Amino acid sequence: MQTLKNNWAVAAHGLEKIVPVAEGNLTIVAGVSLEINSGQSVAITGVSGSGKTTLLSLLAGLDTPTAGKVTLAGQTISAMNEDERAQVRLQHVGFVFQAFHLLPHLNALENVMLPLELAGKPHPRKRSLDMLKRVGLKERSTHFPTHLSGGEQQRVALARAFAVEPSILFADEPTGNLDGGNSEAVAQLLFSLNQEHDTTLVLVTHDMELAHRCEKTYTMSNGLLESKAALL
Repeated sequence: MQTLKNNWAVAAHGLEKIVPVAEGNLTIVAGVSLEINSGQSVAITGVSGSGKTTLLSLLAGLDTPTAGKVTLAGQTISAMNEDERAQVRLQHVGFVFQAFHLLPHLNALENVMLPLELAGKPHPRKRSLDMLKRVGLKERSTHFPTHLSGGEQQRVALARAFAVEPSILFADEPTGNLDGGNSEAVAQLLFSLNQEHDTTLVLVTHDMELAHRCEKTYTMSNGLLESKAALL
């Protein structure tokens, strides 16, 4: 594996995403450049439709840019095919989404174990049980997603994301589907686990209170990115 250039965990230069629509071409991300250092926590905020989720997908290698360059974990993923990007994600990246994305036919333990098994990590069952215990759900390990509350499902998703010990975590509106109490509990877990694992955090959110917990914030507007001062 390549080393992280200039200590960047994630970097983008001249990033654009343009998609065809009935009226012509729609620019979703317009020439974005940013560098996120290893271990840094960064929030990307903005109204719905501003391009922030598309930007996260580009940075994480879930989508490909129309133009520009993305470096993730020291590797230029914008020059890779999907299989190559998937391998980088498998080895270096964790994800937490607003909609949880747990597999309904797997119980909590199996959901956490799956990425460990795919990545060939040792002792997947023990590691998964340890992470479920860390998020307070070891006693619910055999329960399926439909038998878990929204807050519990998101805690399983956090356990799954951190079990693989990613160097970079991408979180897209991780508290967006939760009520106030569950939202705060998940937010506390997210930042506690992030600090414990020294993970680079890239957080997309419309919740400014959540964004303010990060070291740096950016605001997306009409596909453009504006940097804000560090908040810590």
